[in-house]
Amino acid sequence: MSVGGLFDLTGQTAVVTGARRGIGLAMAVALAEAGADIIGVSANLEPEGSIVAQRVTDLGRRFTGIRADFTDREAVRGLTGGLIAGGPIDILVNNGGTIARKPAAEHPDDMWDQVIEVNLSSQFMLSREIGKTMIERGSGKIIFTASLLSFQGGINVPGYTASKAGIAGLTKALANEWAPRGVNVNAVAPGYIATDNTQALQDDPVRERGIIERIPAGRWGRPDDLAGATVFLASRASDYVNGVILPVDGGWLGR
Repeated sequence: MSVGGLFDLTGQTAVVTGARRGIGLAMAVALAEAGADIIGVSANLEPEGSIVAQRVTDLGRRFTGIRADFTDREAVRGLTGGLIAGGPIDILVNNGGTIARKPAAEHPDDMWDQVIEVNLSSQFMLSREIGKTMIERGSGKIIFTASLLSFQGGINVPGYTASKAGIAGLTKALANEWAPRGVNVNAVAPGYIATDNTQALQDDPVRERGIIERIPAGRWGRPDDLAGATVFLASRASDYVNGVILPVDGGWLGR
């Protein structure tokens, strides 16, 4: 097989959560560019005319949009059942997430619970149920969106940090169990990417300057910077890659 063929996703179906904007949008479009049809899931995804739907269909791929509340376990169960009933899922990208900023001493229980439910628990539920179908077929790719805070502690985001450290551990745990069954489980760890989730940091001149000074690449990342890593982990090129948390951070962790 040619090197180019290793990255060909033609005929495959990818589920991308958090696909409405930012990193999830970039991931969905990258997978579509590689040939995959996309099922996009987001809490606020527009029923028609979404940006992700337009960009995927403009590439000649099929797009199905689903709105789901990841704070509601019954809704997640319903989502998972519907996805499985719709046919084989070759790629699951667990990107949906939220962040809540409040110093640890003032971090309320409801804020903690919401972040853990969306960022960790719902992603385990989706992976568990869809992973079963991949195990039965003997193939599949699961990609989590981890974070620099899978490795570091962060400031004023204890729930988010705990959830992303959990994602790193979950990635390895599932990989240990499922690699022998033909299912690759890995994660990408974005660095400081210019999205809505990091707007508060971008708007803080002191934090923003400190971040830029720390990044060897000398700039904030863009959502499209995640495209190559996503396609790699979704493709046959990564068939012998298991349990990896791949930083896409402009060199931040190497500093």
